[in-house]
Amino acid sequence: MSFAQYQKECQQRIDKVLKSSLVNQHAPASAQRLMKAMDYSLFNGGKRVRPLLVYATAEAVGASLEQADYPAAAVEMVHAYSLVHDDLPAMDDDDLRRGQPTCHIAFDEASAILAGDALQTQAFSILSEANSHLSAHRQLAMIQILAQGSGLYGMAGGQSLDLEAVDQEVDLAYLENMHKHKTGALITASVLLGAHCQDNVEQASLLALREYSEIIGLAFQVQDDILDVTSDTQTLGKTQGADEANNKPTYVSLLGLQGAQQKAQQLHEQALSILLPLGSPASRLKDIADYIVARRH
Repeated sequence: MSFAQYQKECQQRIDKVLKSSLVNQHAPASAQRLMKAMDYSLFNGGKRVRPLLVYATAEAVGASLEQADYPAAAVEMVHAYSLVHDDLPAMDDDDLRRGQPTCHIAFDEASAILAGDALQTQAFSILSEANSHLSAHRQLAMIQILAQGSGLYGMAGGQSLDLEAVDQEVDLAYLENMHKHKTGALITASVLLGAHCQDNVEQASLLALREYSEIIGLAFQVQDDILDVTSDTQTLGKTQGADEANNKPTYVSLLGLQGAQQKAQQLHEQALSILLPLGSPASRLKDIADYIVARRH
């Protein structure tokens, strides 16, 4: 199966799991607008990279896709909530996401805040539900992984660093630390969630997968910064040049376009070298590393 076909099948699979997890929530009549805002934010496109990483990592350690379904859904819900809040006027104040009006534009600011809140809590709800495919101690470990990846020491902390950097001169170390948390932490959580679908994964393999995840998380952000300069709004599905317009530090602003492209290539090569000891079971993780630095949106 080609990677494109594998990616498509994983996207179709996770969309079914996500749809089912929302349909099973019996919202009161007064919350129908909130449900629509959640649905809008979760199904308005997206590459589903984080669920893809959960599935690919689970396969790499010998776990089944069924074991990976709920963790993959949970991390995508957290990602969706983060985008809704990131687009708010108090944050990046964006009007466009994935080629569609952002949630607070399509609905209203209050609905967007609540939709993000509800998606986040729903993520932890499905991770904690009784699950015949995962043991209780695996589920508990996953809840901790996702909480750490999305909270103060992960994505939320990184977003705070991002806001503090606006109109400031920061160095490369600050930028990498910021993106290790803002973007990379949830990517690392995705890989670790997949790894924890299987009991008794060797410690050496866990360490290698964590290192791989941290490197591709950084590569993902470097490529984002490159595309913000080289692509266009229609292709990106969001406003091109927004980082420069908002005077935000990026890899391009610090390293130049060519330097950022070289950085992405170096990270890509590092990620592939880390996967070598894991052998053929990690081939899809290699494909994802290739995809991250070659994508155009």
